[in-house]
Amino acid sequence: MSLAARLEHLGRPLVDEQLEHPTVQGIAQGNLDEAVFRSWLEQDYLFLHDYVRVFSRLAWQAPDPHLGDLVDLAHATFHDELELHRSLSASFAADLDGAKKGPACAAYTSFLLDSAAVYADGLAALYPCMWGYSTLGRLLADNPPSEPRYRRWVDTYADPGFAELTSRIAQMIDESGAEQAVAERLFLEGMRHEIAFWDVPLT
Repeated sequence: MSLAARLEHLGRPLVDEQLEHPTVQGIAQGNLDEAVFRSWLEQDYLFLHDYVRVFSRLAWQAPDPHLGDLVDLAHATFHDELELHRSLSASFAADLDGAKKGPACAAYTSFLLDSAAVYADGLAALYPCMWGYSTLGRLLADNPPSEPRYRRWVDTYADPGFAELTSRIAQMIDESGAEQAVAERLFLEGMRHEIAFWDVPLT
């Protein structure tokens, strides 16, 4: 079993835990309180800016074959995911410019940025977000919400292009020479941050 496959095996129960979270359930059913999703959008918008910085920091350390992969990931996050957030945020009246990080967002981004100081560590730490959202999107798309805004969110992460980006990260993890125990620890810590991120701070 490859290292990335091992991480996915460890993470699957935690994806199931996310699927049972009230915020994810509300998205899946299309009836999530708009104030909750508005706050989530604001927090994730701030998160994604730091996620781009994580990819950029890793790109600086990457071996030549994966430099372009990480630049592509930074570009896709900055232009595609953030554009989705701007568009969805407008429909939910989210205040992106006035948003401030809540405790979960601050803790998660600090963890990722610190982990990215070491190439292999950073890859393991960020994989819960890429793989987790790709998996959530695929599972939620089996019975998508009828509410069009939530359906658009699901479709974004169920897109085969997002799965392809996730596969590229998996390949980088497998080729990184990461120590398994360290990678597992960082991956599971990242998964715990993912779960905590769904506990949306309401203002």
